[in-house]
Amino acid sequence: MITKTPNPSGALAIRVYYEDTDTGGVVYYANYLKFFERGRTEWLRALGVDQRELAAQEQMMFVVRHADIAYRQAARLDDVIHIHTSISRLRASTLDFHQQAWREDELLAAATVQICTVHARTFKPIRLSPALRDLLNKAIH
Repeated sequence: MITKTPNPSGALAIRVYYEDTDTGGVVYYANYLKFFERGRTEWLRALGVDQRELAAQEQMMFVVRHADIAYRQAARLDDVIHIHTSISRLRASTLDFHQQAWREDELLAAATVQICTVHARTFKPIRLSPALRDLLNKAIH
């Protein structure tokens, strides 16, 4: 599950493709959720967290419990946007991620996404393991 010590840095760069846009060439608002999902996945991967192994070995999965997004500017076809991800709060079985989508120095969207840890078969909330909690705490500070 955990393969290295944390210090994820940088941002995930995503190019906007035609499939991401509406007929006007503007990114469809719901696609920011996809972009933020990719950002969280890559952020966890940079910590050494393999979500498939986490589900298989510890029977733990991450699911979105709540998302709050503020849209500021439109991204358009062929733009390269950068997804910045960090954890703003860590509890027994929830993680609050703060995420932003930027085009160069222009903030496009900002979100707080609450993730709940659940059992892989029952989907009932479970606590973070001590090792995972320690790893995430180090990434916060």
